[in-house]
Amino acid sequence: MSFSECCLKSFQWSGTPIGKTSKLNDNDVYVTGDNPDAALLIVHDILGWTFPNARLIADHFAREINATVYLPDFFGGEIVDPVPILAGDFSKIDLAAFAKRQSREIREPEIFAAAKTLKQKYKKVGAIGYCYGGWAVFRLGAKEHNPPLVDAISTGHPSLFTEKDIEEVAVPVQVLAPEHDHAYPPELKRFTFDTVQKNAIEFDYRFFPGVEHGALVRGDENKPGERFAMVRAKNAAVDWFNQFLHEL
Repeated sequence: MSFSECCLKSFQWSGTPIGKTSKLNDNDVYVTGDNPDAALLIVHDILGWTFPNARLIADHFAREINATVYLPDFFGGEIVDPVPILAGDFSKIDLAAFAKRQSREIREPEIFAAAKTLKQKYKKVGAIGYCYGGWAVFRLGAKEHNPPLVDAISTGHPSLFTEKDIEEVAVPVQVLAPEHDHAYPPELKRFTFDTVQKNAIEFDYRFFPGVEHGALVRGDENKPGERFAMVRAKNAAVDWFNQFLHEL
């Protein structure tokens, strides 16, 4: 498990999050929206559940999908200071130690537990993960869960997942893929494309040329290409979950 400076490029969006903080099981959680029947679970990236970008996109999803959106803390209370990252100073972050503390093996049980709790409360549950959260949503959608923990998944510039994760996904999958992505290279994109379709899983693949890993949530909104990609990716996820979280 590894992170790179490219993965950590970040620019805060404008606006103020409108949700509230609460608890989901033992996890702190940001909650926005109030639909009693449909929920969306967001598995955050390295900047965590308090980063304004993540909360603002949760607010967008709550409004535009008409769902109750949950953004839990899946880092055990650890918060990465965004200030040096925003300034481009990565020397203050021990990425190797962070990766060890936040490994898949450590965080997977509580991510599964969060989805189980939501599935008991809501008729429909979706999950979306960015960067670090990419592996997690594939695991939430795995065929080992019977009944399924989620009804559909989406991921933007996923990282840390494996061919086995892709082979075992059993719910509708959406992938939002920037062109330049060290964590999701062309060969893994092709494997995803071929394998999900071979397994007869409903699949939506969106390719965003000219932008890099992180652009769909944390990219510079003042760069025309990145802002366009962020908006298109958000709209694509909204369209995707509107198909699966509501009765047609």
